[in-house]
Amino acid sequence: MASLAQRLTERGLPSVRAQLAHPTVAGIARGDLDPAVFRSWLEQDYLFLLDYVRVFARLAGQAPDGHLGDLVDLAHSTWHDELTLHRSLAAEFDADLFGAVKGPATSAYTEFLLAAANDYGRGLAALLPCMWGYSTLGGMLPPPPEPRYARWVATYADPGFAALAARCGQLLDEAYAEDLVDEPTATAAFDAALAHELAFWDVP
Repeated sequence: MASLAQRLTERGLPSVRAQLAHPTVAGIARGDLDPAVFRSWLEQDYLFLLDYVRVFARLAGQAPDGHLGDLVDLAHSTWHDELTLHRSLAAEFDADLFGAVKGPATSAYTEFLLAAANDYGRGLAALLPCMWGYSTLGGMLPPPPEPRYARWVATYADPGFAALAARCGQLLDEAYAEDLVDEPTATAAFDAALAHELAFWDVP
């Protein structure tokens, strides 16, 4: 029988395919996305990732002993690896990371995640669409001809990132096994986060 995380990610595949068809993602894949659009997206994603680190930290504060190291590692990886990539790409696109202001989609998504993270199991389900979704997108996207977009895709197609995403699913399964979350709650949080993921590509 499929695990809870497997059931959720199977349920989420149509949403990932919708992201793949979104004009922003399709432009990245072709390599012809307007750099101004990607610059704006980078600024919003930078602000999102700052709060994503806070989500991991909030969950780490509630984690069972066996999960604490994983959540600290996820916060560390997001802070040092993903944000380093963003700072590097931001310089190439003249993005203003420190002057950026959250758009409506970013505010709605981060407020949702931070609120979800007040409950350990719900928070794990809410963060899964970002980790799993980007790993899945990275695996689906062909290497773009534009080197900067190719570097961005390669980050999320990397097996190391896939391993982190898989561990997020395992954490949720283990929390479910320990009755730290029920399936309806996890499904509602997962679906809501998926909707935020798709909306996030509507760059302001």
